[in-house]
Amino acid sequence: MEYVYAAMLLHKAGKEIDEKSLTNILTAAGINTDPIRVKALIASLAEVDIDEAIKSSPALMTAAPTAAPAPATEEKPAKEKEKTEEEKKEKEEAAMEGLGALFG
Repeated sequence: MEYVYAAMLLHKAGKEIDEKSLTNILTAAGINTDPIRVKALIASLAEVDIDEAIKSSPALMTAAPTAAPAPATEEKPAKEKEKTEEEKKEKEEAAMEGLGALFG
């Protein structure tokens, strides 16, 4: 995936997407490049209009217009909160007792 990201970065910067540029971007990011994967990506992008592909991407179309509203979080009743806190304390105390047994 990082190879595609590097190609997108080059495209966004208006640079030519070629083997040397792609390898330089990946190397600068600390990624060991595989020359075969670089050549394969360059070959696969040769006939692709990247701007058109971005515009027609269904994932981008659904995310771009508006952000989805955050799901409402359900409030736990106060009694349930207290109950879980008590259980947590009991577990901690049991763990401490177990540690005490280790040291006699």
